[in-house]
Amino acid sequence: MSDNSLPLVISAPEPRTLDLIFTPPSLARLHAGYRIVETTDRDIAALPADVLAAARYIIGQPPISGELLDRMQSLRCVFNVETNLINNMPYETLFERGIHVVTTGAVFAEPVAELGLAMAINLARGIVDADLAFREGEELWGGDGNRTARLISGADVGIIGFGDLGKALNRLLSGFRTRTRVFDPWLPPSMLIEHGVEPASLDEVLSESDYVFVVASVTSENQGFLGADAFAKMREGAAFILLSRAGVVDFEALMDAVGTKHIIAASDVFPEEPLSLDHPVRTLPGFLRSAHRAGALDVAFKRMGDMVLEDMDLMDRGLPPLRCKRAERETVSRMRSKPVDRN
Repeated sequence: MSDNSLPLVISAPEPRTLDLIFTPPSLARLHAGYRIVETTDRDIAALPADVLAAARYIIGQPPISGELLDRMQSLRCVFNVETNLINNMPYETLFERGIHVVTTGAVFAEPVAELGLAMAINLARGIVDADLAFREGEELWGGDGNRTARLISGADVGIIGFGDLGKALNRLLSGFRTRTRVFDPWLPPSMLIEHGVEPASLDEVLSESDYVFVVASVTSENQGFLGADAFAKMREGAAFILLSRAGVVDFEALMDAVGTKHIIAASDVFPEEPLSLDHPVRTLPGFLRSAHRAGALDVAFKRMGDMVLEDMDLMDRGLPPLRCKRAERETVSRMRSKPVDRN
């Protein structure tokens, strides 16, 4: 079989690279089964007409205008390996033409959930602060070091958002016998009950939880919806763990709630990344910080490539993609999460 007879794939996976998201054997399979044309987000529209016309798949989420889409008559699927669905292409037209848009974001669910649980345990037991005190020779032994400590086992837990990440977090929490309430206005109550959690209003999640995990995506409807009023409803001393995007939170109000010792908090995401060195959250007591690293594990990135190859194989055989998560016509244009610019 000549190279020209192989299906053509346009690769523009910024900020990812093919070497990042494919293991060497998987990358070899990709090159053995497809013609790969590598380009950038900026240069895709300048590709030769015959390349655009023959392209069956795109790996990446480059901007696609209606005019560019008209030139891509063989396109079957856009594989978004950045994982945030960006409003940079005519989704309605794509759906009308039967072109799939899928994301590999599910690969991050387990690693982010694990770090989120670790953050909650640390907030409950003061592990980082105790270690720092030990290094300075100021450690407190035994019960003296546990004056504010508590258990997660049997605690009241609230989860805001219940997509792949919320479900992964709930699986981890099941071993702690928590009572878990979930607020997700995009899901029917029966789906939550099937996962062993209690459907709840936002107010119930905030006011009746010892630990509140925020795993909701930023949409056109929820930017900054967790503000001063929301934090005031939380239990005194409750823990707030932010894992999805800072855009769902009024960050100044969050810092105020922590600064007054009403709640404690942890976050893997921030309004600007990287933060300025003088940002007040860097030295805020009661706030545990992580530099947007929860999901950035090599094992997670490599799962992306496997998912892409499996779905390509399905579509090559006239079947729908099943491993990656398909964008939904009704919600894709509402997504507002900022794309990442580093891995």
